[in-house]
Amino acid sequence: MGSEEQKTMHKIILSWFFTVMLFQVFAQPVEVQYDYNAMGDCIFGAYNNSKAPLFLHINFADLENTTFGEPLPYVKRLSPGFTNLFTLLRDPDGGVPRFNYEIKVYRSDPMAKINLEFPYLIPFEEGRKVQVFDVEEIDGFWGSEGLDSWSATGFYASPGDKIFACRNGVVVEVMGARRTGDPTGWYNTWNNVITLLHPDGSLICYRNVVDAEELLEVGDQVYAGQQIGQVANGVDNIKLLIYHESMFTEDPLFLIPEFVVNEQNQSILNSTSSYVVVHPYEIRGLEMSKKEQKKILGKKR
Repeated sequence: MGSEEQKTMHKIILSWFFTVMLFQVFAQPVEVQYDYNAMGDCIFGAYNNSKAPLFLHINFADLENTTFGEPLPYVKRLSPGFTNLFTLLRDPDGGVPRFNYEIKVYRSDPMAKINLEFPYLIPFEEGRKVQVFDVEEIDGFWGSEGLDSWSATGFYASPGDKIFACRNGVVVEVMGARRTGDPTGWYNTWNNVITLLHPDGSLICYRNVVDAEELLEVGDQVYAGQQIGQVANGVDNIKLLIYHESMFTEDPLFLIPEFVVNEQNQSILNSTSSYVVVHPYEIRGLEMSKKEQKKILGKKR
């Protein structure tokens, strides 16, 4: 290949490289698409370009020659990749459906139906005695602006202590001592944090917990009682925050969880008390299918 051809090929490769880089930088987390079928109906779908589930809210401002038959407000959980959404049926007596709409993407379910009595596992090794403390601040969690109202649970701990999932979830963010990636995709602004998305659409943030053995990847399914990491170096506690975004408030809504305190009981934890950690078989299996119970838990002890 001659020098001119090499230069041309080099330019083509550079052009392709920068095109790919620009696409990666500016690609939206969710892209809504629609197309018309032979009957004139409009079929909607969406691409989730991230590795974690997201929640899409679509609001139609104007509709002509069609009606929107989905429950309102319309919120759809999107797994990574393509998801079919809905079809706008053409009015038989009208023309082609015409509409205007706006979308908003959430990282948690803004319409989450939360069971306030759900039993969460204390996230330490079974048999361990743990002490709770009142969390007085969560500085840096929500950027520099802070939050007017929040709730968190604190546990004293030592570096290297194993940490286990309080309930089932999907890994949506794993951050070490330094934050990386596009800030618009961050779930919070803390370092040394693991965040999971629960089946009910809420998020749980494990502060001062690291995946030192690199066991987790975004998109992984995690089960209640499964080890997810360990306490980071240089700290003496971990903090848990359970919350979800809302369509009606700018700030997220926080939960005060009930934890399993023995084989029969659960309660909101008291900072004046210590607790011996138990991970009952029945609680671990609450959000598992029978197949998952058999695979993950084995036979009941």
